[in-house]
Amino acid sequence: MGLLPLFLYPNHAVGISQILTMKHNRLFKLFPFLFLPLALLILAFAYPSKEGSKDLKKLLSYMEGSYENAEQAQKDTNYFHVKLHMKQIWPSDEKAYWIYVEQALVKAPQKPYRQRVYKIYEQGGEFISEIYTMKQPLRFVGAYKDLSLLGALTPDSLELKRGCEVRLKKYKKGFKGATGIKTCASELNGASYATSIVDIQKDMLISWDRGFNDAGEHIWGIDKGGYRFVKHK
Repeated sequence: MGLLPLFLYPNHAVGISQILTMKHNRLFKLFPFLFLPLALLILAFAYPSKEGSKDLKKLLSYMEGSYENAEQAQKDTNYFHVKLHMKQIWPSDEKAYWIYVEQALVKAPQKPYRQRVYKIYEQGGEFISEIYTMKQPLRFVGAYKDLSLLGALTPDSLELKRGCEVRLKKYKKGFKGATGIKTCASELNGASYATSIVDIQKDMLISWDRGFNDAGEHIWGIDKGGYRFVKHK
């Protein structure tokens, strides 16, 4: 496939702490049960469950699957012929969905050039897709079709690519979003930062990744538009 809006959980967490530590408040001492529903209500909004968001479930269903850009690569040789696979992992997490991602040239499926784990969750009206890297990722090749290969992988073994999260908004056809401005560091081919623009639809995913130097000059990535991946299963 960041800063938190001011009304989200940091302030709420402080509010809850203040409520629960009102040792000298007579009303709290006499009627503590009155404050419990309020605290629980605030917690529910501060840390929403993924199960309560139909749109987040829809985003997961749109993302998960196997994709290919065969038609695009055939029509325009500037685009490599690529296969993309995304598979949900760790479903027991109550706050977010995790997705294993594998991307490779069709002619070299056993040597993927990109393996990632995405963590998607809802926050303040947006859908956040955090990007994580893995140590020795080639040992997990093919895990999208055999999850047992991920037996040695755990959330705490991942490394977050800070500033590279994609913030998505729902629209008529699906979900659109991008990385922040100059927030995702990249040293590839002399670049200073990378950007990613994403459009996720029910049967298509468009991904446009580019790198730029400090002056904002385009360094890497195709300049005419993103890769258009069509879902086939």
